Amino acid sequence: MNSELTPWSNNQTVDLDRLFSEFGIEPIGEVARNLPEIPPFIRRGIVVGHRDYNLIADAIRNRTPFHVLTGFMPSGLPHLGHLMVMKEVVWHVQQGGTGYVAIADREAHAVRGISWEKCRDYGKEYLKALYALGFEGTTYYQSRNERLKDLAFEASTRVNFSELNAIYGFGPDTSLSHAMSVITQVADILFPQVDAGPAPTIVPVGLDQDPHLRLTRDVAYKLRMFTVEDRGEYISVRSKNASEEAIETVYRAFPGSKRYAAHVDIPGLAQNRVEETVRRIEIDHGGFGFYLPSSTYHIFMPGLQGGKMSSSVPASQFGFYEPDSSVKKKVMAALTGGRMTLEEQRRLGGDPDSCPVYLLNLFHMLDDDIELADLRRRCESGELTCGQCKKETLERVRAFLADLRDRMDAVEHLAEEV
Repeated sequence: MNSELTPWSNNQTVDLDRLFSEFGIEPIGEVARNLPEIPPFIRRGIVVGHRDYNLIADAIRNRTPFHVLTGFMPSGLPHLGHLMVMKEVVWHVQQGGTGYVAIADREAHAVRGISWEKCRDYGKEYLKALYALGFEGTTYYQSRNERLKDLAFEASTRVNFSELNAIYGFGPDTSLSHAMSVITQVADILFPQVDAGPAPTIVPVGLDQDPHLRLTRDVAYKLRMFTVEDRGEYISVRSKNASEEAIETVYRAFPGSKRYAAHVDIPGLAQNRVEETVRRIEIDHGGFGFYLPSSTYHIFMPGLQGGKMSSSVPASQFGFYEPDSSVKKKVMAALTGGRMTLEEQRRLGGDPDSCPVYLLNLFHMLDDDIELADLRRRCESGELTCGQCKKETLERVRAFLADLRDRMDAVEHLAEEV
């Protein structure tokens, strides 16, 4: 992985194999087979990795509680690059998850210097898109959520600057507000478990957001009162910062257990049963009882001219309310995976995997897998020229944007109420 890949990096080049091996991210294919249905963003190879997604797959299959959360930094208007995470969140809500979305205005203000007024304006557009896609759940601005701020302060007691330097590359010139925005995002990820009770929580993100997940999992672990360990012949509940009263409560909850100074050993029970009882005891004694958050990781959608899709590079993307003439110009001028000449294209075919126009269809413009497969076949066989493909894609884009705009207009009042 490029060492400069952080949540605020302009470089989105990722060595997936190295990222997975270095930070413990796993390919998602195996665990996805446990889902009742495999969503298109996994089928199509857009979501490629996960941490602890088995907890979410089990919750979906068994219809037990879980949360889904993600956040958006309102540093500009939303565009196509943001839609995939939105779709993942909506899909998980539809599978039974309790939905949460944070508008990260503290981050935008601290890192990008966006005014609070602009954060509000941009944030409203993100919320309109979310509601238009079918999101149901809790949405909030970081700066206006007092319970979130309290949780961020509590999380900050478990983090020091050497850790922030190791994870994010922070140095002497990093502002305190930037560090505070990071801790606020840790609190965002943990907030659903404070607001609605401890449960497995899935956080869909791009690969560049993984530092936030690593830090949050570490903080969630440190904020637990107990660890529960399978020692083979018994389950050991070990105190990290639990009171004597809490340890005694654990001991009394399991007849036949043995109590020691800072741990209780419990024979004859499954670890998951012990964990749930200990979690309830922890909460009863003023603790959090957090589950470590799970995460999924999607690849980056390339810009229309290749490279990164970014609000700061207008030619790389189009907004949801952009004039048709501008959208047409950008789509028709997009980079393709075609050959140098029409004769070579007919003879050798195109390369859809390196083509931003094909990937635009794969990510968003073609819902039908059969139609997408036919598009790929026509490209690779040389039957479809790049010019014709762009014309067909432009019509899909126009229909997509018209529908999305109508739905966004219809839910504007919901965004205003947040």
